[in-house]
Amino acid sequence: MTFTLQQLSDLEEIRQLKSRYFRCIDTGNHTELATCFAEDVSVDYRGGGYRLRVSGRADMVEFVASSFNSDVIAMHHGHTPEISFVDDNTAKGTWYLEDRFINPERGEDTMGSSLYYDTYVRTADGWKIRHSEYDRVYEIVSPISPQLDIRHAMLRETGRKPDERSDTTKWLEWFD
Repeated sequence: MTFTLQQLSDLEEIRQLKSRYFRCIDTGNHTELATCFAEDVSVDYRGGGYRLRVSGRADMVEFVASSFNSDVIAMHHGHTPEISFVDDNTAKGTWYLEDRFINPERGEDTMGSSLYYDTYVRTADGWKIRHSEYDRVYEIVSPISPQLDIRHAMLRETGRKPDERSDTTKWLEWFD
């Protein structure tokens, strides 16, 4: 496959966009997270015991800010991007996600991986995520000890406190 110089530049911008998305979730940087999405973004994440469907940038940021909050610890790593161009202003990408979500309040440590399928659109402000979906490859939920010694968790400081969070159940469907 041969790429033009513009496409090579676009590939790098899209890779940085997705990296910024993961970093902003894990660090509670909701202002910068909003810059990752097109105004009309749509999301459909199919997890081990849940399905998340969100439409619109404001709702997506609200969901993330309320879910990845001051009570949890999160880590998202995106690997091995496969990016192709539909046209000059649209691209598709597949990413392999490795993630971990520790919720001391619920006593759960969730580890897993997913395959992301994204659509990106070029805007006046650069490339943005227009659609994102994933399917879980695996998800393992383990109990954590009540004596777990958490020495530091960035989201404790940067994540939303309980009185600042929205009810996320309108976007989530839970399975047994």
